Amino acid sequence: MTTDTSLHQRTTPAGMLVAMGIVFGDIGTSPLYTISGIVGERPVDSMLAYGALSAVFWTLTFLTTLKYIIITLRADNRGEGGILALYALVRRSRRWLVFPAIVGAAFLFADGLITPSISVSSAIEGLRIASPNIPTVPFVLGILVALFVVQQFGTEKVGRAFGPIMLVWFGFIAAMGILSLMRHPELLAALDPRYAMWLLTDHPNGFWMLGGVFLCTTGAEALYSDLGHCGRGNIRASWIVVKIAVVASYAGQCAWLLDHIGEPVATRPFYAIVPEPLLPLAITLATVATIIASQALISGSYTLVNEAMQLGLWFRTKVKYPTIVRGQIYIPHVNWALMLGCITVVLYFRDSTHMEAAYGLAITVTMLTTTLLVLHYLRQQGVSFALLIVIAAIFATIELAFFAANLAKITEGGWFTVLVGGGLAVVMYIVFRSKEIRSHLTEMVPLDVFVPVLEQLSRDESIPKFATHLVYLTASSDPRQVEQIAIDSIIRRSPKRANIYWFVNVHTMDEPYRMTYNVEILDRVRRSSPRDIDVVFVRFNLGFRIEPRLNIMFRHVVEDMVRRKEIDIASRYRSLERLNQTGDFRFVIFQRFLSYDNELPPKERLVLNAYYFLSHRLAASAEEYYGLDTSNVVVEKVPLVVMPPRRLPLVREERSLLQVPDSVERS
Repeated sequence: MTTDTSLHQRTTPAGMLVAMGIVFGDIGTSPLYTISGIVGERPVDSMLAYGALSAVFWTLTFLTTLKYIIITLRADNRGEGGILALYALVRRSRRWLVFPAIVGAAFLFADGLITPSISVSSAIEGLRIASPNIPTVPFVLGILVALFVVQQFGTEKVGRAFGPIMLVWFGFIAAMGILSLMRHPELLAALDPRYAMWLLTDHPNGFWMLGGVFLCTTGAEALYSDLGHCGRGNIRASWIVVKIAVVASYAGQCAWLLDHIGEPVATRPFYAIVPEPLLPLAITLATVATIIASQALISGSYTLVNEAMQLGLWFRTKVKYPTIVRGQIYIPHVNWALMLGCITVVLYFRDSTHMEAAYGLAITVTMLTTTLLVLHYLRQQGVSFALLIVIAAIFATIELAFFAANLAKITEGGWFTVLVGGGLAVVMYIVFRSKEIRSHLTEMVPLDVFVPVLEQLSRDESIPKFATHLVYLTASSDPRQVEQIAIDSIIRRSPKRANIYWFVNVHTMDEPYRMTYNVEILDRVRRSSPRDIDVVFVRFNLGFRIEPRLNIMFRHVVEDMVRRKEIDIASRYRSLERLNQTGDFRFVIFQRFLSYDNELPPKERLVLNAYYFLSHRLAASAEEYYGLDTSNVVVEKVPLVVMPPRRLPLVREERSLLQVPDSVERS
């Protein structure tokens, strides 16, 4: 889900409205379950009511406002945000920064499983006020399945209504909160941070309530990820309205707690403060708002996986564009995996209160990794070391405290987050490390040395012509060199004669939406006309959010070179030359497999075996990923001989094969 790019450039009422619909859905629906998560099943006392409001207010102030709205939104990558966009900004400074990026992205994806489940469940559970025994799980599953099914058709039209609906939502929760707060206006004293400290230090088990408090800011990471959708100014301006609304809702719920001193909370305070005639409206609005929040997380998960692919942290996966809206993508495998994951969460936990432990732990881990990456970004920007220490101390203290409180709930549901997030992190590391191993040990050869050989081959009519234009995809972004296997494919493994040899590289850039290319015509000095060109190197410079649609892009390059009279793409077959037909193009793609003839260190063998095992099951084919027409693609299977085995001590015996060995018994 994205917006018109004009909204990115300035702060406007329309941009603020869009930000409310896209960016703040998660934070905006957290009042549904946060106070319930804090109070739990314990009897209410006044310190709990005052301390809960104070802790929520200052958590929103420090983590959401200070860390994300003021500091982290400054770390935009050409207008784009999110943990992987941030990693793209800092990855060249320290190699090890890939590890926090992997962990943060993996746990953010795990959050994509839990957010739709807990949000929709908490909204639907409002029906229990009217009918305590009503089964809510079927309703939740029905909404979630419908939500994931419609993703393939795009959400452009319904997305336009997100902003106005969320504006109504924020107005409603603010009004209900203020109405309840009017019974206990003295509760506003809870904005004093000392009440939060008293709750954590003096109340029995007060520190462990932080796991519930943290739920109020779980959407902050998604807020940063949506920077490119709405723009920094619109997000900051709309946050003022959103914060007032959610704080008013929390205050109203805590005022309701003061009316129930000594009693355990048997219902959700969010619905308890709503007058009975307005309860159907509250449930309807809450359901729609949670669907909007879930939609934002689902779209964010697509973007996260797409960025991970471009940065070499995930397998090639087919990306689709269901609408013409810039940046709106759809990844089928991710969509159905998320749907199955959400169904599993709902069926296992069954109630939103049981999902809270898993929910908080996922985002706490992501926030910690984001803090680490932001500190490196600020250091790159010249922020003083002393100020960095202060910033690190503030956020590390707060986030580690939240992490410890959520970690205590690992047996209550946090294990699910660790299982999903940890598993994804391991897979991402395997992809990253295997790429390093393969790249480091891939043998490169100077291309210009072989240009004369290719020229002679193209003129050798004793060899059947393979194609007019022969195109190789290469991992080398340097036009002076290509993989040895590409040269072997042309001149050693069934020689391939063509009129023009193309080497095409897709180079991923750190900026998100760059789409440029470079062309190098090798040995240009010897050319007397476009028809003499034999070897061309093309490098596409694509941002990490751009899908490499090579069929379209390569055609554009060829047409542009024809207009510039740099090449002649007419057919070179003698019988067809007079018809002025366009020559045929054939793409060659290499499919690697790990050769048995290797002596690898155990760790590298484990990584590569795991990579090839997983890639056969999770990765799209190269032709599908690059958008190539399969009718003109040739796939060559090539063994990856990373480290040849030592020479075997095999000795020839000078004896006749007709002699029977002594070990064979004669009858």
